[in-house]
Order: sequence, then C-alpha cells, then structure tokens
Amino acid sequence: MSRVDVRKTYKLYIGGEFPRSESGRSYPALDARGRVVARVAQASRKDLRDAVRHARNAQASWAARSGYNRGQILYRVAEMIEDRFETFVSQVQVTDPDRRRARREVTEAIDTIVWYAGWADKFAQIYGNLNPVAGPFFNISAPEPTGVVGIVAPQDSALLGLVSRLSAVLVSGNTAVVIASESRPMPAVTLAEVLATSDVPPGVVNILTGHTDELIPWLADHMDVNAIDAAGATPEQRRRIQEGAVHNVKRVVLDGEFGDRSPYVIAAFTETKTVWHPKGL
Repeated sequence: MSRVDVRKTYKLYIGGEFPRSESGRSYPALDARGRVVARVAQASRKDLRDAVRHARNAQASWAARSGYNRGQILYRVAEMIEDRFETFVSQVQVTDPDRRRARREVTEAIDTIVWYAGWADKFAQIYGNLNPVAGPFFNISAPEPTGVVGIVAPQDSALLGLVSRLSAVLVSGNTAVVIASESRPMPAVTLAEVLATSDVPPGVVNILTGHTDELIPWLADHMDVNAIDAAGATPEQRRRIQEGAVHNVKRVVLDGEFGDRSPYVIAAFTETKTVWHPKGL
C-alpha cells in the first residue's frame, strides 16, 4: 500500500522549547543534488531577541554551577549523540554523501565535546593564579565567563564546527545564541533535540535557523550580547559584526585565531577577575 511520507518541519530551539518562527516563515533544506529533504524555520529579528533574553536569564545559574557539573552535562550531550550516531551520520550525509567522511565528522564531534568536558573543572586552575606582589597582600586572578555569546556557526562543517565552537563557549559558564549553518541546517536542528533531553538547562543554548545575512546585524547590534564568535561568518559579515560590536564593546573572536580543541578558545570567552586581600599580621 502506497503512502505519502510525513515531511518534518524543524522548528527553532529557544529557552528549552521548540517554537515556530514568530514570522511563520520557513525555508527548504536541500541535499547535495538540490532536492528538498525538509523545511526548517526561518528565524526573525524577534526570534533572535527572544533567544538572547532566554540566554541572559539562564546565564547566572549556569555560571554558578561547578565546573565538574558543567563537565558532566557536556559529557551527557556526547553520550546522547553517540546513542544517535547513525541519525547524525545521515544528517551530515544530506549535503555530503560520502559516508566514511560523515562518520568521521560525527566521531570527531563526539570526541571534541568529551575533550572540552574534561576542561570544565580544570580550566580555572590553569588560567587562574596567585600573583606575586610587593606588599602584605594576596593577589588572586581567576577567569569568569563573559556572559551571553553569539555564535555564527561554520557553514561547511555543520556538526563538528558547531560543537567545537559551542563546547568552548559553554565550558566556562557562558550561554549561547547560535545562528546555524544556513545551507546545512540539519545537524544543528537534530543537535537541538539532543540538547533538550540531555540535562542542559533551558536557555543555556538557543539555536536559530534562517538567513545568516538577515540575522547577523541584529546579533551584532544587540546590547545584551557580550561576545560574538564569528567562526562561520564571511569577510563581509565579519565587518558588519565588528561595526555592531563597538556599541557595547563586544568581544569578537574570528576563526583562525586559535587551533581546534584549544584551551585558548575557552579563554577567548572569559574575563579575568583579580582580587586583593590583606594577609593580616
């Protein structure tokens, strides 16, 4: 008996929920041959503002968790991706039919999350220190999260590139608003389903699909965004991000400044707090 396939319309991931775009728009996700495989929500300015609001509300409690606990949660994300390994392989294959390459990308994505999870309770010890001072004082520096970070995900490496940048942002206690790959959105929207069921608190990660050129100006100009990872931005988009960043002195991190799986990527989204305290008599 013949039947019509039920085509899935993927939604946004904001505040731990899966809303449609407030504009009601969607656009087709295409495979390597240009065929429509699904429709995904096309986020609007209001959707982005809602995502930033949820990220801000979640940031303080996420940062207040112990590094060990954040590491456990990231490890749980890796477990869930491992459990849905073949699903992610098929999602990567939508735009890259080479199965061996797709399996390698999913494997590396899982390993990258585990690698960053291991840094969660060690990063502060490596980057913090007791500073030598001339006087009867303790001078202690420690890294703190920057706050709400916007991530322009890499366009080509839709899964590995995304989790590499996202994991580094989350480890220190930041929350994230992600603009997913426009041309390869399927791994990102499937990752959102994993995040919703893997102990990540609502609002810590928010994933928007849509037209990158449309969303970047609103992300760059938003006064409650503290930093932007422009890894997936084109040169023109990076210039627009840097122009918008001057309004509230956002930190802008460009792809290529740091290597893959580097603690320096974690450090790029932290601030250093230094405390003075008298030693006493």
